[in-house]
Amino acid sequence: MREDEFKTYDFLINDEDEAMLLLYARDGAPENPSIEINPEDGTAVLTRNPEDSVSLEDIPDEVLDSLQEADKLLVCELSLDDDEKDTQIVYAYEAEIND
Repeated sequence: MREDEFKTYDFLINDEDEAMLLLYARDGAPENPSIEINPEDGTAVLTRNPEDSVSLEDIPDEVLDSLQEADKLLVCELSLDDDEKDTQIVYAYEAEIND
């Protein structure tokens, strides 16, 4: 996988104002995942396991607002396939939100 594909991610917000992070699956399984959010500059760092973390930038204000009262963030890591209809969820987990 190319490095720029690791930087591709998106957030979704459901009708209950709960945010979910979608990104491409990375090497190694998640282990005690957590996320540290910096609302002042719209960034966050997702720590998937002790060896891997993901920097997130330009997080939309509505996502930051949704996460303000949340304890956990649902994360779905997707397979990277040439044909979008073959994309599958590789990992789905909750990341603890650290203040």
